[in-house]
Amino acid sequence: MPSTPFSIRLPDELKQSLATISQLTHRSQSQIVAKAIAEYINRNEWKLKAIQSAKVEAESGIFVSQDTTLNWLDSWGTDDEKDAPEPDVAPK
Repeated sequence: MPSTPFSIRLPDELKQSLATISQLTHRSQSQIVAKAIAEYINRNEWKLKAIQSAKVEAESGIFVSQDTTLNWLDSWGTDDEKDAPEPDVAPK
């Protein structure tokens, strides 16, 4: 995979820890940092996209009311468990 140079500033203590890990694992500091960034992005990108999507949805003003949600939740685990409710609140 092609790569692009990227420069960052690290606190001295973190830079020293990176150097230690690099020596212990026989991997370059660049490899370690690239892997750490990739793992961070994989762990967080979906969450940030979901939050952004929820903001857009919330701005539409279309919601499921609290009472409807609570009635649905109360049905969980009963013989009359209800399907997820449809939105019942919309802007006027």
